[in-house]
Amino acid sequence: MSSDPLANKAHAWSALFSEPMSELVKRYTASVGFDRRLWQADIQGSLAHAQMLASVGLISAADLDAIRQGMAQIADEIESGRFEWKLELEDVHLNIEARLTALVGDAGKRLHTGRSRNDQVATDVRLWLRGEIDRLQPLLAAIQRALVTLADAHVETVMPGFTHLQVAQPVSFAHHLLAYVEMFARDSERLADARRRVNRLPLGAAALAGTSYPLDRAQVARELGFEGLCENSLDAVSDRDFALEFSAFASICMVHVSRLAEEIVLWMSQNFGFIDLADRYCTGSSIMPQKRNPDVAELARGKTGRVVGHLMGLLTLMKGQPLAYNKDNQEDKEPLFDTVDTLCDTLRIMAEMIEGLRVKPDAMERAARRGYATATDLADYLVKKGLPFRDAHEAVAHAVKAALARGVDLAELTPAELQAIHPLIGADAAPVLTLRGSMHARGVVGGTAPEQVRTRIAAHQARLAAA
Repeated sequence: MSSDPLANKAHAWSALFSEPMSELVKRYTASVGFDRRLWQADIQGSLAHAQMLASVGLISAADLDAIRQGMAQIADEIESGRFEWKLELEDVHLNIEARLTALVGDAGKRLHTGRSRNDQVATDVRLWLRGEIDRLQPLLAAIQRALVTLADAHVETVMPGFTHLQVAQPVSFAHHLLAYVEMFARDSERLADARRRVNRLPLGAAALAGTSYPLDRAQVARELGFEGLCENSLDAVSDRDFALEFSAFASICMVHVSRLAEEIVLWMSQNFGFIDLADRYCTGSSIMPQKRNPDVAELARGKTGRVVGHLMGLLTLMKGQPLAYNKDNQEDKEPLFDTVDTLCDTLRIMAEMIEGLRVKPDAMERAARRGYATATDLADYLVKKGLPFRDAHEAVAHAVKAALARGVDLAELTPAELQAIHPLIGADAAPVLTLRGSMHARGVVGGTAPEQVRTRIAAHQARLAAA
């Protein structure tokens, strides 16, 4: 006979059943293989629950002391790898409870007073996810810092800005990088906002209807650092909005990562040649000895699909469930765990890769010259001379056509050629047609002019220093 009181029953949860569960069903329904990851949250929640039970007189001070001592031993066993996880006990909760009861006897059996595994697991997942959110915020800050640091070194570096992946207008490379800082800053805001909704206590909802015991839910919330309570017991045990919301945040964040990764892949290719990556972030080819492949960026791009897929899986998981708790919800954990792991690893490695990125300003400037990137500046020049914009647009199109025919840049057209296109084009048009003249002219708030870029860099530096 096993020394585990729960393991000696036909089932871990009730004496009602008269035959043991089949081995196939045990394997199919068990979650301990992955939800053991919640053990710290489970012990933390149980200790707060026990403290409250003692405070309201539902267990004795001796019981509370025994529970604390037993949980300390269990934590030590898990951390040292000596804890025996048992499939027949199904999940992290029953495994820990069974071991606690084996260690401290009836005090362990009293711990479950006033709660169910339904509100227990909801509490555990929220506690765990809150900790992961707090671990993610510094990683979001780190990738922003890496981008800001690189931007600070390249405010005056000119690159082609693209639309439809066609050269459009010259921009500061720093300005381009700061676009991603803005994206990741919004991600950080989204994550902080989601944390408030994660940080609400379900414990006390019991199975679905609350409990007749005089629990002090507010005390447990304070003990565990929750900002509020789940106010409806049915919703408390069945809600997984917090997991959906986190997964939606993670998907958006990974989309931002993927866009940056895609540009890194493009920029490193010979057709662009804008940057180079450190060897430690590249791989070679098994057949082509000249190859340096940006595999880290490509994998980050690919893993975005994985995270977005988990969001779709979780949405589908929840869409057909009636109130209240259903076993379907066991399937929320693996995608949520993998989403957190993937996002953490990706943010960390992307930040490190950006720190080792080498910029090739000359290649960027050459590319900007190839696409007649100052055409809009010439049109703006004509508008400031009094020409309606649509007429200016048409005149500049003729100028581009003339430059194409000669195989030169707009800035290389002679004053006579430009005047032949439109008489309003004078000698003062020359500075307008330079890449840096174009870049410096865009001094509107949020524009690519270096003074505006430096203002945004300073603002981001101050924000991140305070983070």
